[in-house]
Amino acid sequence: MTRYGQIGWRTVAVAAFVGTAVLAVALTRAPAHDGVTLSSDVSSRVCATSGLEAWLGLGTVTGETSAAGIHPAGTYYTLEFTNVSDRACSLFGYPEVSAYRDSPMAEGQIGSAAVRDTSVRPKPVMLEPGATAHAVLRVTASTKPARCVEVTAEELRVALPRQDRPAFVPVHIPLCSEKGHVSLRVQAIQARPGVPGYAVAR
Repeated sequence: MTRYGQIGWRTVAVAAFVGTAVLAVALTRAPAHDGVTLSSDVSSRVCATSGLEAWLGLGTVTGETSAAGIHPAGTYYTLEFTNVSDRACSLFGYPEVSAYRDSPMAEGQIGSAAVRDTSVRPKPVMLEPGATAHAVLRVTASTKPARCVEVTAEELRVALPRQDRPAFVPVHIPLCSEKGHVSLRVQAIQARPGVPGYAVAR
C-alpha cells in the first residue's frame, strides 16, 4: 500500500537530456488481451480510482506543428489507466491533471492545471479487468514568459471524471513555474493503451 492508500503505481524509467529538456519514458508492455470497447452507455459502473492503476506511458517530442496542424509542437506523454479490479467498469471524459514539485500534500503546484485539448471527442470507454485506456498529455513548447523559471515536476495529480479521490503518478518533467502559465494540455480518455501524439480510437 502506498502513502496515498490502495492505489497501485507502475514504475517507469525516465531519462532527461541536458539542453533539450527532452524526456523519454519507457513504456510498460500492454496487456496481451485488449478488453476495451467503446460504448454509448455513460451510466454503467464507473471505474473507481482505487480499482485503477495509473501510470505514465511513452514520451515523444515534436519540434513543429504538422502541415495539417494535427500535432502541435511539444512533448507528448500518455496517461495510462489499467483496470486492476475484478469487474468491468467505464471511463468517460477528461481527467483533471496538475503538476507538483514534490507532493500535493506540500502544496507545491507548478503553474496552472492542464487545459482540455478538444481535438479528440469524448466517448465512453468500457474496461474489462486487466484492460487499459489512456489520455494523451502534451507539454507545450510555446514561448515561455520572461519570468519563467523551469522546475522539475515529480508528481502528477490526476482526478478522473466522476471521482472525488485523485490518483498520483510519479514523473520527471521540466515545466515553467510561472503562476498562471499553462504548460499542460490533456485529451479525453480513449480506448486501449496509448501511442503518444496520436489518437488510437476516434
